[in-house]
This record gives sequence, C-alpha cells and structure tokens, in this order.
Amino acid sequence: MSNVFGLIVSGRLVQTNFTLVSETSLVTTILDVDSINHAVVFLTGSTPLPAGSVAIVYWSWPDPNAPPNWQPLGHISNAKPSAIFKIQNLKKLHELSTENKFINAFGQQQICHNAQIGISIEPEVNAQMLEPVLEQQTNNYVTFAQKMLENLVNFVASFSVTQDQMTPTPGVSYIPLNTLHTWYQNFERRLQNNPNFWKNL
Repeated sequence: MSNVFGLIVSGRLVQTNFTLVSETSLVTTILDVDSINHAVVFLTGSTPLPAGSVAIVYWSWPDPNAPPNWQPLGHISNAKPSAIFKIQNLKKLHELSTENKFINAFGQQQICHNAQIGISIEPEVNAQMLEPVLEQQTNNYVTFAQKMLENLVNFVASFSVTQDQMTPTPGVSYIPLNTLHTWYQNFERRLQNNPNFWKNL
C-alpha cells in the first residue's frame, strides 16, 4: 500500500515514501515545511482504494514530548484522486506565542521545522462526517476575522477626534475614520461571500 499515494510540494521531487503504520494508516514526513505553502496528495494509480472507502488526509507537527495532534485536511478517493491543501497557516501554537515572556523559563526548546502527512483509509461515510468538522474550522476563521476587525475598528475609533480638536503634529499622518469603516464593510462582505478569500491576499 506504500506506493498507492504520492505527495507533491512545489519545487521538490514527488514523495511516495509513505510508511505503513497499520493496515489502513500511512505517514510521511515533509522536511523544512516553513518554506512551503501548499501540498498535493494524490493516488498514484498503481492500486485503487477499496470500494466504498476514501483516504482521509491529516496534518501533524511531530513533538517528541507530546502525543501527535492530527488535524484533518480533507480527503481523496477513486472518484477524486487528488487534492491541494493549503498548509501555510497551520502553525504550531508555540510558534504563534512569540510574545510569551515565559517561553524561555524552562530553557530554549528546539522548534521542529518538519511536519507529517498522515493518510487513513476509512469508510466513505467518515468523509461525510468530516465535512461538518472542516466547515466548523472555516466558521472559526470567519468568527476570528470578524472579531479581530471589530476590535481594530473599536480601538481606532476610541482615538477619534474632530477637526477642531486636532493639533498639527509634524510627521504624523491621519486617516479619516470613515475610510476604516469602508474597509471594514468591504472586508466583511468579501468574507461572507468567500470565507477563504483572504488566503489569496
């Protein structure tokens, strides 16, 4: 089964070196993942998947001090033999915590720059059950973006002054508050039309 799947990362050779973990699970490692944005997982065509099954694709950052934390990305199947997954934003929590003043309290920990792609052969119904999970992830992105935008607008608005209250300050630029409101409304409209539009900004 190890030659059933392939992995393409832009600018690199095709990977087919999936390691069999169980009869229905395989794993491969992507080196130096910081420099890539997308990964393509596909069926090589050597052997089709068993009838009524799909290959669910997962993502994980290996950590020798913690159990794997697998995030579902989507699935491929005989009817859909390849898929492109955006992995640029799948950052580890501690990499997003650069402002944490306690990060060095226990010594400098080495950050792993490799990641893993896991493939699990599962009944087709499992892929259907996965759709709400992936949809919820998208909804979480939308909610986060909206809350962030609201926070930004409210923060900037708290510093608003009228023209009469303004004092000339050399070197300081001013932006009309209605410009920010217009940007916010446009961004929110685009977010409602396509929750993933920001990935192409």
